[in-house]
Amino acid sequence: MKTFFPLLFFAILLISFKAAKTSSALTTQNLKAIDTNSLVNAGKVWAALYQQRAAEYKALCFQAYNIARERIDRAVKKHSKKPYAVITDIDETLLDNSPYDAQRALHNLDYDSKTWKQWTAKAIADTVPGAPSFFKYAASKGVKIFYITNRDEDERTATLTNLQLYHLPNADDAHLLLRQGSSSKESRRLQVLLKYNIILLCGDNLPDFDALYDNKPSEESRRAVTEKLRKEFGKRYIVIPNPSYGDFEGALFKFNYKLTPAQKDSVIRSLIKTSPF
Repeated sequence: MKTFFPLLFFAILLISFKAAKTSSALTTQNLKAIDTNSLVNAGKVWAALYQQRAAEYKALCFQAYNIARERIDRAVKKHSKKPYAVITDIDETLLDNSPYDAQRALHNLDYDSKTWKQWTAKAIADTVPGAPSFFKYAASKGVKIFYITNRDEDERTATLTNLQLYHLPNADDAHLLLRQGSSSKESRRLQVLLKYNIILLCGDNLPDFDALYDNKPSEESRRAVTEKLRKEFGKRYIVIPNPSYGDFEGALFKFNYKLTPAQKDSVIRSLIKTSPF
């Protein structure tokens, strides 16, 4: 017994030292990766961290879906010739894909469709705070939910599996409208409008709401349209924060997806406001 405890103590020290060394190596590796990242990808790491960890992000999502719930309550009190519906985007509005964004950004890699589809095929994305309870609440009031997304047709099965994982209402083929050629969602919105009275549209990217945001408008045009539609936000349009990606990013680079990381960094430096000292 006298020799056992010193040996045990030494073994614990050795394991602790190795664990600390491994942890230090991983931290150094991650720091080096971030240090060599482009401004875009370094920003995406920070954005993913905000989405995953910030209570403020959760509060903003709760705020948006609380307003949406109030709109549902007001709408269903009124008579409608057509049944009511809510249209929602999926990614970053209902499902949280920040692990994918973070993984790519930490390795200084841009989005690509192959790895994106490998991620969506897993059907394990978590939900955006407040989203499942809101859509279930809307369904309990007799409101149909339509999922309009720019995921591709070959993502259909995995997308439904991911939605069904959280027992989301109307998570079936009839209510899932995927991209069919054009990325514009206008024709799909009109398709729903033929048979339903649309109470709300939920999204994280402004083209989720109105065709005025289609056709790759400039930053100035996007701001002008937003000013024109200002009364719709919080009324018919429910916006979920997404600092990681979207048309806001495309507009910065004039939708030129062939820019190198260095070229993107140059654009960012030319646009960002900084203090004079």
